[in-house]
Amino acid sequence: MRIFVAGATGAVGRELVPALISAGHSVVGSTRTAAKADLLRRMGAEPVVADGLDAASMRAAIISARPDIIIDQMTDLAAVTDLRHFDRAFATTNELRTRGTDILLAAAREAGAKRLVAQSFCGWTFTRHGGAVKSETDELDPNPPEELRRTLEAIRYLERTVTASSEPEGIVLRYGSFYGPDTGMLSSAMIDQLRRRRVPLIGDGGGWWSFIHTEDAASATVAAIDKGRPGSIYNIVDDQPTQVRNWLPALAELLGAKRPLHVPAWLGRLLAGEHMVLMMTQVRGGSNAKAKRELGWRPAYPIWRDGFAAVAGELRIERSAA
Repeated sequence: MRIFVAGATGAVGRELVPALISAGHSVVGSTRTAAKADLLRRMGAEPVVADGLDAASMRAAIISARPDIIIDQMTDLAAVTDLRHFDRAFATTNELRTRGTDILLAAAREAGAKRLVAQSFCGWTFTRHGGAVKSETDELDPNPPEELRRTLEAIRYLERTVTASSEPEGIVLRYGSFYGPDTGMLSSAMIDQLRRRRVPLIGDGGGWWSFIHTEDAASATVAAIDKGRPGSIYNIVDDQPTQVRNWLPALAELLGAKRPLHVPAWLGRLLAGEHMVLMMTQVRGGSNAKAKRELGWRPAYPIWRDGFAAVAGELRIERSAA
């Protein structure tokens, strides 16, 4: 099939494009900057420069590509480090999840695309009541802290809009917290913060997190093209949701950093804000049972600790070679 990947040079896109080509698909990948077009060519894709918030350029790119499938991987998170001002940091990504989604769907309908698969998020978005691990049928947080509200509203909009679409058929993939080489939890910025002991363990560290290696996010996306049910949402996470008090010290140790500092919740509120305290102490993880059952998907890194160790090992090898 012919597939248009919007945001093809992002964290998932860099893994997804080669995976799609290996699966026999023809790929057109969009990027906002001409400088990244060569990267897409090297991966075997046909590059196109288009801004996800520019309706004219995105429409022209999609109409020209005439894809069977569109995959939305558009975010603007590469430079996000200031999570104290969360909604401000996610402002462009939230616009991509709202206006950008509308632009993609309109272009998809005009081009005659059969299916649109869109990226969402699985993690702090769930209600903080009840069990520690949530499925796709569990409600999202009805009362998020002020600093997370605009981001959660944008996520709700994307999920509601995409799953309601029948032309093209809409599917939403809720990815867990990313990690990979120089990506997400193992980005150079995060590693630097951990080594400087600037990521403290707040309160009891009882918040539950779900992780996903970017390679596994890509393989689940490939599976969703053929096997995903129209109008469905899937949690794309590993097999083992875990609490902050487990993963944060383990990650620091793998990176050769000192054990994270511990601060009480009241001090965490002053230093980082109420939303960060809740992320450390109250949030819930996600279950991947539906994705396994319906997509026939299995993560190559089913346990976060093993995945973290594999990436940390790659980073050590790279530093030694340098």
